[in-house]
Amino acid sequence: MFSLLLRAFSLVLPVILLGLVGFLVYQAWPAIEFNGLGFLASNDWDLGSQYGTPATVDGHMVLPGASYGIFFLIFGTLSSSFLALLFAVPVGVLAAMFIAEVVPAGVRDIVAAIVELLAAVPSVVFGLWGYVVVIPVFAHYVYPAMSHILGFIPGFGGPVGAGYGLMTAGVVLALMVVPIITANVREAIGAVDRGDVEAGFALGATRFEVVSKVVLPQVKRAIIGVSILGLGRALGETMAVLMVSGNALAVPSNIYNPMSTMAAFIVSQLDSALQDPTGMAVNSLTEIGLILLIVGVIVNAAARLLLWQVRE
Repeated sequence: MFSLLLRAFSLVLPVILLGLVGFLVYQAWPAIEFNGLGFLASNDWDLGSQYGTPATVDGHMVLPGASYGIFFLIFGTLSSSFLALLFAVPVGVLAAMFIAEVVPAGVRDIVAAIVELLAAVPSVVFGLWGYVVVIPVFAHYVYPAMSHILGFIPGFGGPVGAGYGLMTAGVVLALMVVPIITANVREAIGAVDRGDVEAGFALGATRFEVVSKVVLPQVKRAIIGVSILGLGRALGETMAVLMVSGNALAVPSNIYNPMSTMAAFIVSQLDSALQDPTGMAVNSLTEIGLILLIVGVIVNAAARLLLWQVRE
């Protein structure tokens, strides 16, 4: 009975996941039929005329002028997430190496706990910090300097705007991803055979050489896996990005311009979509959620598989 009970409880989460996927597919199916593949390739998101008479298009009732395309959301989601990883991976890996190899053993767990506490901070707090601190500082000091110095690089020139945009979202997301990377890389470093480390020191290697030539090669797969795990966190972040991204309905022309992500867009557009009497706007938002869920599951599954192989 105990074994059967455990098996029953172990099936709860997979059943919930499958039920969630089934619900999203059912709710999004009218939009999938109406939008087709153009949903992923166009930037034309228009709820249509709220005061017009709904018409039948391809067998579906929609408002006049309604069209849905999310390429700008796909671009914003992927670019902000990869930009966050560009900042977070070096910081997280170096922090993990510092905690594991430099911090005295007596205070190592305390320092690690302080770093990992960042993961417990609500995302809206990160968004508020970005809104109050990061946006003004970047708009007045960082972005003008970057545009002046790096303006010859495509994407780094042009107007810097008011501080809302791709770069700001990437920085805020990076701070949210760092604790995940630090905790998992530190765990991987702790699993490295200490005999290999001591052998490096015995051969006359410096601490830097031991870390770079002995430790890092053995945790390389863990770093890749935890980077993908951090990517999964960044892809699904909502409130923090919504507060600092500018929520623009277009592909940003440079790294400073406003943009939006799939998760943040669903939140920002839900109220307007609910005013559509045909329901197609809500169905299209559900289709965005379905795409985001599928991407998130694939990314997190790949990361967990790599980390599991490292632990084995």
